[in-house]
Amino acid sequence: MPSLEEEISSRRTFAIISHPDAGKTTLTEKLLLYTGTIQSAGSVKGKASAKHAVSDWMDIEKARGISVTSSVLQFTYEGHCVNILDTPGHQDFSEDTYRTLMAADSAVMVIDGAKGVEAQTVKLFKVCALRGIPIFTFVNKLDHETRDPFELMEEIENVLGIGTYPMNWPIGNGRTFRGVFDRASRHVLAFEGDGRANATKRVAEVEAELGDAALDELIGEENHRTLMDDIELLDGADHEFDLEAVRTGKLTPVFFGSALTNFGVEPFLRDFLRLSPAPGPHTDSLTGDPVEATDPDFSGFVFKIQANMDKNHRDRIAFLRICSGKFVRGMDAFHVQGDRKIKLATGTAMMADDRATVDEACAGDIVGLFDPGIFSIGDTLCKVGRRVQFAGIPTFAPEHFARIEQVDTLKRKQFVKGMEELAQEGAIQIFREYGAGMERVIVGVVGTLQFEVLEQRLKSEYHVEVYRSPLPYNLIRWIDEKDGEVDMRSLNLTRETLRVEDMRGGKLLLFTSPWNLNWAEEHNPDLHLSEFGNVTF
Repeated sequence: MPSLEEEISSRRTFAIISHPDAGKTTLTEKLLLYTGTIQSAGSVKGKASAKHAVSDWMDIEKARGISVTSSVLQFTYEGHCVNILDTPGHQDFSEDTYRTLMAADSAVMVIDGAKGVEAQTVKLFKVCALRGIPIFTFVNKLDHETRDPFELMEEIENVLGIGTYPMNWPIGNGRTFRGVFDRASRHVLAFEGDGRANATKRVAEVEAELGDAALDELIGEENHRTLMDDIELLDGADHEFDLEAVRTGKLTPVFFGSALTNFGVEPFLRDFLRLSPAPGPHTDSLTGDPVEATDPDFSGFVFKIQANMDKNHRDRIAFLRICSGKFVRGMDAFHVQGDRKIKLATGTAMMADDRATVDEACAGDIVGLFDPGIFSIGDTLCKVGRRVQFAGIPTFAPEHFARIEQVDTLKRKQFVKGMEELAQEGAIQIFREYGAGMERVIVGVVGTLQFEVLEQRLKSEYHVEVYRSPLPYNLIRWIDEKDGEVDMRSLNLTRETLRVEDMRGGKLLLFTSPWNLNWAEEHNPDLHLSEFGNVTF
């Protein structure tokens, strides 16, 4: 029976991030395929008859071929228990990705070899960099024409400000792609395929010195000459491999491969598990002290809530990242924000929307808890008798606003329930005009595609159709009432400024331009506004 320390040391919990269409979800599927978790990989885009990606389980994801919500996937491989957090790549759902990254110990950054570092990659990388977590890079789509690998390395270093260390090196690309050279073993891993997904033949690793005539036959004379020159240049001028720099997010190991054709996925997985960290400490915001993962006292925080994963039961699942100790099904725990003891009667291990009852889980694992409506994103759970509180997860200021009303007034109850539950997930933010109640609901989102997801989910999950009326506001500020209550009606504001409240009674102002914001601050000297306020989900 392994000890708690041994169990925790075998855990790896990481997020996969990328710009849309870089191949993130495809890589996730192939990791599951190689570990035997699934028997056939799904397609993110393709024919209507194609099997959909495991991590894209929502109807809208299957219809559009994009990920719009983070998925949690767990598997075991060569003595490791791995938790993958597959995140949306589309910028309109970046807020979900930001929250999910709070639960990860490391990140895998997928880059399209033809496009290099793209805008969304930069945004997500910055979040990882702020946390100082290790970042591993997988340069994808080597079976297509790609940019020069040296150019890609230089771009990663210049744009993202992180050192690079290629763990392997590509031999050709597109039609001339012949495999990769593993720099540690000095072996060539050769590739043959006919361009179709899964249609690969991975030749046994060939141990041959560069310059050996045997490599001419295996990869071609021209590829061999180019490889010799590239490796000589790399060995002479590249960063030294520094595991400590990797662990502190200053150096990213880079792997080349093709997720679609499976090539390079398994070697990447093995090196990732060898180099990535086991769960580490989280800071107790009450004391400032670290809570070690190996601390026997249970603790964790909610980083995501998802409603209606099981359409037959209309359930609601809170995703808990365990930070220390062990979860045991049926245990008592202290809900810090609710200031009460609760029983964790059930726990589930997740595979996207599929689930299995879990009796025990330890630090690093993600457990799904049945939520009767008591949890919020950022809540802390800990051992009864010990008060630990992890930092809340901030809400991001929405940039687009619209008034939402139900078409059928008889479905008012379903409408209110749907809006509140989706807001509690963090998919949208709900406001109401000051003093108007839920009759005039205003929805704020980070990206406009979230409006379409809202409408489709209200229709499919709550059987409610809605009208959407865009509003001209693009700036929001929370009112700080630490120095006393603010009388909203007495504020001197322009006509283009709207007084609103959030679902917790917080007071806010919506503006159509920076000019209106400046007016409010200049004509109300005692008014203190904040871009984020002290609001957390």
